[in-house]
Amino acid sequence: MRFQTDLVPARLIRRYKRFLADCTLADGREVTAHCANPGSMMGLAEPGMKIWLEPNDDPKKKLRFGWRLVDHENGHFTGVDTSVPNRALRVALMARQIKPLADYALVRPEVKYGSNSRIDFLLSQPGLPDAYVEVKSVTLSRQPGLAEFPDSVTKRGTKHLNELTTMVSEGHRAVMLYLIQRTDCDRFDLARDIDPTYGAAFKTAKAAGVEVLCFDTIISPESVDIGTAINVIS
Repeated sequence: MRFQTDLVPARLIRRYKRFLADCTLADGREVTAHCANPGSMMGLAEPGMKIWLEPNDDPKKKLRFGWRLVDHENGHFTGVDTSVPNRALRVALMARQIKPLADYALVRPEVKYGSNSRIDFLLSQPGLPDAYVEVKSVTLSRQPGLAEFPDSVTKRGTKHLNELTTMVSEGHRAVMLYLIQRTDCDRFDLARDIDPTYGAAFKTAKAAGVEVLCFDTIISPESVDIGTAINVIS
């Protein structure tokens, strides 16, 4: 998935009110960018970090820049926009590039289900049970090479796991897919110390038959693409 416009480098001044970030562009101008990430962004929002912004000229948007990447300046990147995984995964699902889900031809995003919820993707194919696929963006890393989720308490994430568990009990296929938006991690585990309730819901869901998939990503200032399958430690 290519970014719609060329990204521009900047330095982070501060992130505040969760969805706002003041930044300094290469020419010295200070701008405010939209930060499409409701999590804590632990380790990714330190002042002075090199980041990449996506400019826009949409008159309907209040801010002219969106924060897309953290550049770790060692050849690795982290994607901070939580909407990117769904866009990249939709492309991969429609191209049948996700092997465990490649038998499904019909891919529908944002379908209502459960208790006032929307599933990220509902996959359908004659002769197969419908597959409900929930996607989570993973950006936390507290140990070299290890990606973790979540980076803050997520009641919404727990609700999604419970909804997937219900789908299995009704005879459907349910998949929890974690997409690691970091290029410096090759392992994945749950951050149970951050949200024990989510950890318990994950254990219940997995025992009930909810499938767990994890993939890494290939990230650059030009694009974000789905990478290879990653083992889940939990």
